[in-house]
Amino acid sequence: MAEISIKASLRTEFGKGASRRARRDGLVPAVIYGHGEKPVHIALPAREVGVAIKTSNVLLDIDIDGKVELTLPKSIVRNPLKGHLEHIDLILVRRDERVRVMVPVHASGDYDRDGILEHVHNSIEVECLAIKIPSHLDLDITGLVAGDSKTAGDVTLPEGVTLVSTPDTVVVHLSVRAAMEEPVAVAAVAEGEAAPAEGEAAAAGSEGEKSEKK
Repeated sequence: MAEISIKASLRTEFGKGASRRARRDGLVPAVIYGHGEKPVHIALPAREVGVAIKTSNVLLDIDIDGKVELTLPKSIVRNPLKGHLEHIDLILVRRDERVRVMVPVHASGDYDRDGILEHVHNSIEVECLAIKIPSHLDLDITGLVAGDSKTAGDVTLPEGVTLVSTPDTVVVHLSVRAAMEEPVAVAAVAEGEAAPAEGEAAAAGSEGEKSEKK
């Protein structure tokens, strides 16, 4: 489980104008909430937090003037056109607290290559200690044949991790590949004869027309 420390500053200005100025200065507006505490509005260095959240379910130690809060990213908003971070919601967590999170599933193993592997759900929801969130979960698809599926109940869970998603939630499905048939042109040729060449066929047709006119 990844845990990264980031220094933050308290926000004293709010609204769209203040948020734009913060982003222009290389900061991302954020809010910390949870455990019945009053929300804390902060600004985070965009570059550092951008690198940190590339890791799924990363724990962030947010240092605000020497006071460190253990948090987990809950909601991340990006600009739909440019892709840069616009806002982050962080929830307070305790090290001995169990949390529910979506964790990516990695499928591996040799399966029937005649089928097409479809990833129906890339992540499933599990519950575990906040400091024991797995970076990913493994799903063995060895021997999977076309037409079959693997579900959340088939995913290997580490010790202390319990499944929250419905066990029969389809994670991967191996669909049957549609048969591709190529049309084959067949010429009607009398047994024992060779098909006439294109020029010969044209000449024969021309001679036939002359005979009919006579």
